[in-house]
Amino acid sequence: MGGRDGVIEALKADPALAGLRRSLDFYHGDRAREAALDAFYAPLVRAGDLVLDIGAHVGDRLASFRRLGARVVAVEPQPLCARVLRALHAGDEAVTVVEAACGRTTGPVRLHVNSANPTVSTASPGFVRAAGQAAGWAGETWDAEIEVAGTTLDALIAEHGAPAFVKIDVEGFEDAVLAGLSRPVPALSFEFTTIARDLAGRCLDRLTALGFTGFAVALGDEMGFALPGWRSAAEVTAYLCAVPHEANAGDVYARS
Repeated sequence: MGGRDGVIEALKADPALAGLRRSLDFYHGDRAREAALDAFYAPLVRAGDLVLDIGAHVGDRLASFRRLGARVVAVEPQPLCARVLRALHAGDEAVTVVEAACGRTTGPVRLHVNSANPTVSTASPGFVRAAGQAAGWAGETWDAEIEVAGTTLDALIAEHGAPAFVKIDVEGFEDAVLAGLSRPVPALSFEFTTIARDLAGRCLDRLTALGFTGFAVALGDEMGFALPGWRSAAEVTAYLCAVPHEANAGDVYARS
């Protein structure tokens, strides 16, 4: 087995990446899911666009943006995840991996690491506290802390150019990421969770202040919007308040 599939298999066989095997299994190699992902992002990302992937994890969205022909700056603070991204896109000049946490300032960031489930590692102490009190999160343990480099969306834009789309998935730190953005971009998304609904409200307020006017919601891993058309921030806020706790998470999309 060669090419990308061979790289993925080699990564899954690496003992140092044991905590990422579940993510590698789920997010890579499912051709039907990849096709659905590409179809979903196609209206937002076109060939030649710049995309900022904030919280790239093991890069399933990054891979989709590249299949669509975009240039991607992938920002990921976890050293092992950044290692995976570099291995998967070695030699691809259209991908830049930035090993840092994106937030409100460019100073160092304290990252709470969940070694057994790195996908929920976070820079937000509030997210860790909320998970500890929430149904469905039993057994999740943030067992280590590391200091990582920090950056902001404004700093990334100054260095790499204006993006057509920004994807933000940083486990409860989304409001801090948006605090580091001082100008609207054509479109972006941010993750929400049902254990931190107030955070989604703060993010929507920030985006409205920046000049974003249309909003949509995708639940879980669904490749489609839960509400038809683009809605007001008030409508999306009301919808998120009513989403059952069991929905767990999803993404809010915004356009200016």
